[in-house]
Amino acid sequence: MTEARGVEGPWRRLDGRMLLVHPVREAVRYIPVLVVTVVVGSRSDNPLWGLVGLGVIVVLAVGRWFTTTYRIGAEHVQLRRGLLRRRTLTVPRSRIRSVDVHADPLHRVLGLAVLTIGTGQRADREERFHLDGLDARRVPELRALLLAEGAEAEDTGHVAAPTTDEGVDIAEWRPSWVRYAPLSLTGLAIVGPIVGLAFKYGVAQVVVDSRTVRDLGDHGAVFLALLVLIGIAVLIAVTAVAACAHYLTTYHGLRVLDDGKTLHIRHGLFTTRQTTLDLARLRGATVNEPLLLRLAGGAELEAVMTGTDARRKLLPQAPRAAVERTLARLLASRGRHDAAAAPARVELLRHGPRARRRRYVRALSPVALLAVAAVASSLAGVAVPYWTWPVLALLAVGAALLAEDRYRGLGHAVLPATPIWLITRHGSLDRDRDCLEAPGIIGWTVRQTFFQRRAGLATVTAATAAGKKRYHLVDIPIERAWEVLDAVTPGLRGHR
Repeated sequence: MTEARGVEGPWRRLDGRMLLVHPVREAVRYIPVLVVTVVVGSRSDNPLWGLVGLGVIVVLAVGRWFTTTYRIGAEHVQLRRGLLRRRTLTVPRSRIRSVDVHADPLHRVLGLAVLTIGTGQRADREERFHLDGLDARRVPELRALLLAEGAEAEDTGHVAAPTTDEGVDIAEWRPSWVRYAPLSLTGLAIVGPIVGLAFKYGVAQVVVDSRTVRDLGDHGAVFLALLVLIGIAVLIAVTAVAACAHYLTTYHGLRVLDDGKTLHIRHGLFTTRQTTLDLARLRGATVNEPLLLRLAGGAELEAVMTGTDARRKLLPQAPRAAVERTLARLLASRGRHDAAAAPARVELLRHGPRARRRRYVRALSPVALLAVAAVASSLAGVAVPYWTWPVLALLAVGAALLAEDRYRGLGHAVLPATPIWLITRHGSLDRDRDCLEAPGIIGWTVRQTFFQRRAGLATVTAATAAGKKRYHLVDIPIERAWEVLDAVTPGLRGHR
């Protein structure tokens, strides 16, 4: 919050139709309170207690509309709200990084929308600048007004703003993409807490102690194993359905439009969301390839931007070809013709046999320690179960496959385009291919652990004000690390 200087423009209220939304929302929010008042009223033979509670909630909800005003000036935007405690939130125009618009089903029925200003900082609900209840027809004008500069930034009420349908369509959602939804952890995140609560409250113990299991006698273990397998199959099916449902409701109708200055992202089935990003803050993109999605030929695309969330998603789970095509169009529309398709498709340089050996040593060392412990126990006369050795062999094979995949995921490239591009990739279960513009890199760190020094390797970190802030070239040969620094930021190290 800052002191406003030179704020112009009249104070405005939210749309009057919010008088219908606030009471409904607050009544749903305070259902426990209403239940308590009804119970108290019924026990005291005075049913009016329930109506009194509902009346208080409605009055407070209606009061929110009368006590909320906003104005947009050439230098600041202000939001004033609060009944008992008045608050004035002031945001400098220079701090606005993005404008997010969304509308739930009730807002859509009434022709309303919620507009939120993004400043690149995390804030709780009370500190966020959001206008809950604007006429949806005025939202495009306000969005353009908030992202405008100079004299155009004043709220005169006569600003002509482009519609969100203007610009180059660089990505459009396809219904067939829903097949990639179960390959993420979204469904597990939805169903997992429910299963956890069931186990917490003793569902598994009830099954184990049930008369059916006890009557099976020696076959009880087999029955339980079969029951676990069936439960896992049902869990996978329910998780897949939940992931698909979440994917459809969240990303249905997604479109990404580029008008040369801003990027418009629109999606949603029941609750629609529109996000406007300033392209002047774009510093690159990240192609995210989790293991299951990668095996199915899919990927996700995220924008690397200053002043926004670390992971600003442009495309959800989609075919790899669609991700590459969207990235190429995004870069081409910004005049990066020489590098339009290269960052997503260029062949990366391997990090060599020393990096591969390090991957195998780190993956197989825990298995080797377990094997040594098993052998030592056997020599000491302690009985080792017969199934220990097959399990260790399977673990060794799995660790070797993981090590090879992690090595294949290592790589980097420097594209001598205008501007210069740095591409880096690492990871296995969660693999990222980061494409960064050299002008966005503000510093470097070359780090070597004890074991890296012995292997002649290093981890190079490119620091930037955008995206994840730090982008790593993992286990790169030390002599090549200095070459990358000189190629991406010539003259940074000076003469030695």
